Amino acid sequence: MTSQSFVASVVEDIIRPGVERLMAGRYFSDLRAGTLSNRRLQGFALQHYLLNVAINKGFVLCMTKNAHNQELYDLFLHAFTEEQTHPDLMKRFGLAIGLTDEDFAEALPIFECQAHAAAILRGMFLGSPAESRTSALVNESMVGRYAAEFDTRLAGEYGVNDHDREFFTVHAVADQEHTAIAARVVERYCDSERERRVVAHAARNMVRFKLAKFDGIYDAYA
Repeated sequence: MTSQSFVASVVEDIIRPGVERLMAGRYFSDLRAGTLSNRRLQGFALQHYLLNVAINKGFVLCMTKNAHNQELYDLFLHAFTEEQTHPDLMKRFGLAIGLTDEDFAEALPIFECQAHAAAILRGMFLGSPAESRTSALVNESMVGRYAAEFDTRLAGEYGVNDHDREFFTVHAVADQEHTAIAARVVERYCDSERERRVVAHAARNMVRFKLAKFDGIYDAYA
């Protein structure tokens, strides 16, 4: 099996079913039905804002970590450039649905979201390049899909205007490119049987973390 076919199998056998499970879960079922509470929308805004801030700081540290490897340095530089505005976009959405600056300043990560963020950062700092970008492959695949769902539903049932939905509009498109970039990096560095086991293991775990994140938000902001 080539690296390309292996990554394709990870996407098809692990990530795609994970996306389907996420979209069939309580959070997005309620969103589609127009019954998701404003508090649960606010919970997503707060928790995702905290994640975006953490990831941006992680990208900066990863540039330093990989300063000796021009390919990886450029990868994390590009990622930071793409993501640096996203905390502000998420905050804009949160303010539009009733949160305040103080809410964002005082927010703490709930257990499931902290575990999800920790898994991402662990891969960035301690994982191999293939393992690190497996996290991106899973998360970008999922974010791209649910951002499109948010964008559609928020524009309709929830009446959020284009300006305040920009986070979701951007991610619904940009994360398709980000997913493809992550896949190419995993293919490039997935160069041994052990590395393939690491990648598959990381993908399964990240899917579980992502599913738990939304279940956690649903319960914590009931």
